[in-house]
Amino acid sequence: MSHHKDLQKLTFSGLLISLGIIYGDIGTSPLYVFKEIIGKTQISETLILGGVSCIFWTLTLQTTIKYVIITLQADNKGEGGIFSLFSLVRRRAKWLIVPAIVGGCALLADGIITPPITISSAVEGLQIFYPHEPTMYIVIGIIAGLFFIQQFGSSTVGKAFGPIMFLWFTMIGVLGILYLVKMPYVLKALNPYYAYALLTSHTVPVSAFAILGAVFLCTTGAEALYSDLGHCGRTNIRISWIYVKSCLVLNYLGQAVWLLQHKGQVLALDKHNPFYELMPPGFLIYGISLATVAAVIASQALISGSFTLIAEAVRLNLWPKVKINYPSEQKGQLYVPSINWLLMLGCIGVVLLFKESSKMGAAYGLSITIAMLMTTILVSRFLRRRKVPRYLINIFLLVYILLEGTFLLGNLGKFVDGGWFTVTIGSVLFCIMWSWHSARKIRNRYIKFVDVEDYYEIIKELSEDETVPKYASQLVYLTSANFNSEVESKIMYSILQKQPKRADVYWLVHVDVMDEPYTRDYEVDFLVPGKLIRIDFKLGFRVEQQISLLFRKVVEDLVKNGEIDIISTYKSLNNRKIVGDFRFVVIEKIVSRSHALSFYESIIMKLHDYLKHLSISEERGFGLDLSFVTVEKVPLMLSDPETVQIHRIE
Repeated sequence: MSHHKDLQKLTFSGLLISLGIIYGDIGTSPLYVFKEIIGKTQISETLILGGVSCIFWTLTLQTTIKYVIITLQADNKGEGGIFSLFSLVRRRAKWLIVPAIVGGCALLADGIITPPITISSAVEGLQIFYPHEPTMYIVIGIIAGLFFIQQFGSSTVGKAFGPIMFLWFTMIGVLGILYLVKMPYVLKALNPYYAYALLTSHTVPVSAFAILGAVFLCTTGAEALYSDLGHCGRTNIRISWIYVKSCLVLNYLGQAVWLLQHKGQVLALDKHNPFYELMPPGFLIYGISLATVAAVIASQALISGSFTLIAEAVRLNLWPKVKINYPSEQKGQLYVPSINWLLMLGCIGVVLLFKESSKMGAAYGLSITIAMLMTTILVSRFLRRRKVPRYLINIFLLVYILLEGTFLLGNLGKFVDGGWFTVTIGSVLFCIMWSWHSARKIRNRYIKFVDVEDYYEIIKELSEDETVPKYASQLVYLTSANFNSEVESKIMYSILQKQPKRADVYWLVHVDVMDEPYTRDYEVDFLVPGKLIRIDFKLGFRVEQQISLLFRKVVEDLVKNGEIDIISTYKSLNNRKIVGDFRFVVIEKIVSRSHALSFYESIIMKLHDYLKHLSISEERGFGLDLSFVTVEKVPLMLSDPETVQIHRIE
């Protein structure tokens, strides 16, 4: 459903997909939110009613208003997500690359902490039956199995996600109602007065920032609403949110009733999770099983989102080229092996480090708060693009920077207890993205372009010079020149000087990554008819760059239209109408000297070189058939030879 017109369609399947893909993370939050709010504090009416009030208004302000109503408007040809939003507004201000990278790194860091805390919170329900048995190894087993099956794709089992999550939301809503009818007066907690009373109370021995840091966990999955816009459609997401929010609020109210029944006590939350206390004893094992499945579904959605995020980053030149597989024909289904195994190691590391969900809560929330702040900045730029009145944009910025800034301060209070973990992961990811992006800008400064028109005659003469051995019938170069009037000097050097390469036809192929997600267009320019041809591919940032396949398709179209002739010119082959051979030449630019760079740029380039060794090659990244590729390494001079002074001794 990635077409723009499909965003408004309301379908039953779309509603189920929304429940299965989008609301898994936010839908499993009742497993741990109240545990984090209460902590080791004595239960009081102020704490419980205020806690429910804070949860309700956080869901309303943060999820309903910011994401469901406002942010979902910022679709990029039907697609959502922080990099889609960046692609939509980046031409307005180059500095927006900073919030885009910070937000993307924060979301990836969240992908390491969310599966462990969600699955642990669900599985720890087993301690009701086996109080002295650790659940850590069960959690590790589930996480390992989840990441192992990623390579096979999730399109088949994914069809069951929607119905399962519908069952989950129905269950938590019904459980909440069963307790709510026992003490209906807790409905008054929906009045924002009780949130204010809690945050300004001097009788509750917990700071307002600490409470808000815990409350924020109820809305950490809100970013997924926007990221998966293209899969479900705006209308389906909004309608399904009404049902999801109703079930969530009912469950939180039910937990509040149970907690108020234990007013004055300090609960051992490792034995008394308010969520599971709502279940009748005979239903517990089924409830725990469904909670575990729901947690796995929530984790699956987050993992898939991480793959999509990395694939977009690669095509936007924000991440080193990595291998990307497509395990099924379903649109948007992809698998990034390197990221999969790194996420798995990170998730298992979180479980081994923190062991229990209650301790993981300290590391949870900080990264996603940062991601939401970055989204706020980018959305404000989108609103300016839509000509929304400036005063409304300023109100939006003021409200959400204050709100999310307060949540950030609340989560920073947990930095020493675990927040440091996600900050460290996010910082490492930022260094990778920023250095890869910056190194490309530095390298581009030293790439010399020449006027291709100056070489028309010599290329034509070389092509017809039979004293030079033929290198290939069709010789293809990948060029980074944005204008068809230019070409890298290194390409001309390769053709004319570095083993002169005679060919029947020379091709220049350029790939331009477009702001629209699924654009697949091309332009052809016959620079020298029958001798030098340039093809410009205009591919969306979500399109796989299979240049061999795309180039072959273009050539087939040109042959069909009678615009080119690719029959071999060798007499014996030409008589039998045999197609000539094709060869791609990839020029790899090697930094030859770095003394012309500043200290900062030298560090960036060294880090870039290290990352390049870990990434796949240019030819693999562009999907070229390696049996038809020649790689030439040429020096990228960082200083002008004319500026070097040397004297001859007479």
